[in-house]
Parts: sequence; structure tokens; C-alpha cells
Amino acid sequence: MLKDKTIVIGVTGSVAAYKAAYLSRLFIKRNADVHIILTQNGARFITPLTFESLTGTKCLTDTFDRNFEFDIKHISIAKKADLFIVAPASADIIGKIAGGIADDMLSTTIMAAVCPKIIVPAMNTNMLHNSIVQENIEKLKRHNYKIIAPERGLLACKDVGDGKFPEPEVILEYALHEIAKNKDMKGKKVIVTAGPTREAFDPVRFISNHSTGKMGYALARECIMRGADVTLITGPSSLKPPMFANVVNVLSAEEMYEEVIKRFDFCDYIFKAAAVCDYTPSETSDNKIKKSSGDMSVSLKRTKDILRTLGERKKNQFICGFSMETENLLENSREKLIKKKADMIVANNLKTEGAGFGTDTNVITIITKNDVKKLSKMSKEEAACEIVNEVIK
Repeated sequence: MLKDKTIVIGVTGSVAAYKAAYLSRLFIKRNADVHIILTQNGARFITPLTFESLTGTKCLTDTFDRNFEFDIKHISIAKKADLFIVAPASADIIGKIAGGIADDMLSTTIMAAVCPKIIVPAMNTNMLHNSIVQENIEKLKRHNYKIIAPERGLLACKDVGDGKFPEPEVILEYALHEIAKNKDMKGKKVIVTAGPTREAFDPVRFISNHSTGKMGYALARECIMRGADVTLITGPSSLKPPMFANVVNVLSAEEMYEEVIKRFDFCDYIFKAAAVCDYTPSETSDNKIKKSSGDMSVSLKRTKDILRTLGERKKNQFICGFSMETENLLENSREKLIKKKADMIVANNLKTEGAGFGTDTNVITIITKNDVKKLSKMSKEEAACEIVNEVIK
């Protein structure tokens, strides 16, 4: 995902400096070219050799180091960088950058960089909330530095409060959001429905299906990475929603219908990936338990057809529906495309290995009015990318 991207990580004098090693490893696993700039105080907590062993590049510490090829190193690294992260960022480096002071390798290089910049403060709670530090942080925001707020928790000084270094995976998500994808959906509003619905027929039991929400969540994340403003309307799922999504949790098909419809007029794209139950219990005299025989009699009625309603109401929106079949994949999916007035149907067959509910992979066929594109087995993240590519076309 980060192939051919150069990421510079500045590491300062904070006890959280050791976590920068794990952070750098996360980027390397995604094929990024990682360079570390370590301040003198940072080197008291973690050695340059650690970073050099992980990244395969020289850890820069001294602006006037002569032990590398001749160039003005802080300028060459600044030009090469696609993203500059200072993590952890001490009060000292935050003050230097905010004040325009460039007196060491890190402050000099970040001043020369024109790429997106992320600052990750980590320090004692009282230092963090010092009015001067807060003023410096606000100043950096005004100059287009992204600030990842510290977490609250037990700090190295044994205080409990704000100032804890965020989990490296959180910083990774911010970085991916900045540079992993072209922002070809910037300014667009997207709705993604995901997961199952639950249709209760008494306070204990309900009708549902085996959907986990993985495909819908992957689509939401893909659109977010491309710069879209994404609303994820999700049924019950154990998955962690993607960062930066506007998450709306629902239970029933009726709730999902209402949440989609009230936002539909204001969206540009909608991906109806949820496996909505087609039926819900009807409140009739038949809806009761037959205790004598141990079985149950339930009257059912159809739930509202979200995709059909969207097709009938659409103006300039692009609507992508999903079709899960066990036979006649193309015929049934084409019929759904026309009947529901969708712009695209993403179809798969439950009997195909690697497709269906609960898997990390999918085998999809993308169907539009004029084209059919069959894809091989791939991860759901890769499938989401292919789907969005086709939608953008």
C-alpha cells in the first residue's frame, strides 16, 4: 500500500521513543522507504543502531555528520519525503517548529519539507496542558500540521492523564489516510451499508444471517483513503469501524432503511453492501410460541427494499448493490441490476471457494449495464479497491 512512498520519522527525547521502532516496522511491512531522524535526547532512550537494523537506512542524528555521501542531507531527505511524522514529539520540538527555530537535524529537515506533516505529542499531562505548549500546538494546526491527540492513561511518571503516546496502529491509519491513495473521491459524500440486520420476534430471539460486515467495512475504508466523507450505516458486527468514518449503528432493516433514506439526497455514491433480512416478524395472533409441541409459528412480512427505493429516488447518485447467489449468478444479478435500477451490481456465488460470509477473501463479478468484469480470488480490501476503481470510471 505504501510502495514507492518515502516516510521520514522524527524521534525526540520522550520515554515513548521505543515505540517509534515498532511504528517504523509497520511502515516497512507496507513497503515504505523509511528514514529516521533521531535527536540527541531521543538517542538517550533508543539507539540509532536499532532503527538502522529495522529500516536498512542510516539513522540521522547530526546535521554535520561527514560519514555519508556528500549532499546537503537535511535538504535531500526533505525533498524525498512523501510524509513527515514526528513521533513522539516532545514539548521542545513542538516549540522549535512553532517558533521557526532550526538548530538540529530534525528541526532543520522538517522546516525544509513541503510534504504533509504529522505531529504526535507525548509528554507529562501538566506539560501537555501548559498554555504555552497548547498555543504552540494550535499554531502548528494553523500551519497545516496534522496533530494526533495523545491518549489518556498511565504515564511513565505514574500520573494518570492525557499525554500517552497513541498506539502505533492509530498513527499508521493517519499516515495511510494522508498518502496511501490518490484523493479521487475528495469532496464526495458516500454512504456504505454493512453487516446483517436483526429482526426480533420476541425479547429474546431474532432472525438474522451470517454476514460479518467485512466487505462493507473494507469499502468504507477504501473510500475514506481516497478522500471521501463516508457514513457507514452498520448492523451488528464485531469489526472495528474504520477510522474517520461517520458510524451509524442500527439493528433492524427498518432502522437501516430510515437512516439511509434521510441521508440519500445529500450523497454522491452509495454502496448497499449490507445483508439485510428480507423478512421480519409480523405482529399478528400467529406470532406466538406453541409450547405444547416445542416449535414456533411466526407470521412474516417483507422488509422494505432499500436498493429498489434508492433506484427509484436517485437523481445524480451512483448506486452500487450486491448480489449473493447460489446459481445463475449472471442472470439473477443482471435481473437485479435492471429491476432495482442500480448502476452496478457486485455479485458472488456462495458456493465458490473463498467467497461469501465471514471470509477474508472474495471472488466477485462486477456487472454494469454494458459490461461484466470477472475477478479472481482476492482479499476483501483488494476487492474494495477494484469496486471503487470501476465506480470512479
